[in-house]
Amino acid sequence: MAQILVVDDSAAIRNEVESFLKTNNFTVETAVDGVDGLNKMKAGRDTKLVISDVNMPNMDGLTMVEKIRGELGNSGVHIIMLTTENDPNMKNRGKAAGVKGWIVKPFNGAAALGAIQKLVSG
Repeated sequence: MAQILVVDDSAAIRNEVESFLKTNNFTVETAVDGVDGLNKMKAGRDTKLVISDVNMPNMDGLTMVEKIRGELGNSGVHIIMLTTENDPNMKNRGKAAGVKGWIVKPFNGAAALGAIQKLVSG
């Protein structure tokens, strides 16, 4: 039962975010792309927060978010995008899909920790 699902095609980013979160006492699961992330959400895990990249092979992060909200009907999980994308159209698409936050890489765990704690506990 992971509190946080980290979805990124970069092993380095997944490991960095996972390590930071575990150091701060979160339970974490990882996924390698949107398909893997969606499958882990379908498996019925009690995930409170998804932190996802946008640009990934097989299924991008925004499509995954739309499927989590639409196909799975999961409006309760909080979602933050962690990406190099800063395109306003992408951000608007994310907001329309229910994305709570947009963090531009590189990941700064210390700066994001307060928001992450609030989303996981809320």
